[in-house]
Amino acid sequence: MKFLDKNPASATSRRPGVEGFTLVELLVVLAIIGLIAAVATPQVLRYLDTAKVDTTKTQIKNLANALELYYIDTGNYPSTEEGLAALSSRPANARTWNGPYIKNGGVFADAWNTAYQYRSPADDKPFEIQSFGRDRKAGGSGQDADLVSQ
Repeated sequence: MKFLDKNPASATSRRPGVEGFTLVELLVVLAIIGLIAAVATPQVLRYLDTAKVDTTKTQIKNLANALELYYIDTGNYPSTEEGLAALSSRPANARTWNGPYIKNGGVFADAWNTAYQYRSPADDKPFEIQSFGRDRKAGGSGQDADLVSQ
C-alpha cells in the first residue's frame, strides 16, 4: 500500500484528448452571460425605481403619523417655518412637546436624497408633505410623479 507517490509525472498525468476549454467555448459562454445581463438589467432597474417610490410613500405616511402624534401632544401642527424638524427637536413655542416623534431626525429626505417639502396649513388640509419624485421637479408622471401626503 502506497501512501505517498513521489513520482511527479503521475501527479500531472492527464487522459489523452482532454485538454480543457477552447477559446471559442469560453467566448460563447461569455456572450451568453452578456446577453442574460443585457436582458435582466433593465428589469432590475425598473424594480429599483419602483422600490424608491414605495419607500418614499412609506416615509411620507410615517411622517404624517408622527405629525398626528405631535398634534395630539401640542394641539397644533408645526408651522411651515418650523417644518419637519419640529418632530425631532423641541420648537421654542411648544409647551407640551413629548418628542422626539421621529428617531434619527436631521434632514428629512426622500429616496432620491431630496428634502421633503412641508406646508402647514395646506390648501384644504392641515398639512402637506411632498416629494418631487425621481426628476426632482414639480409635476411629472410615472416614476417622475410628485408624491403627496393624503
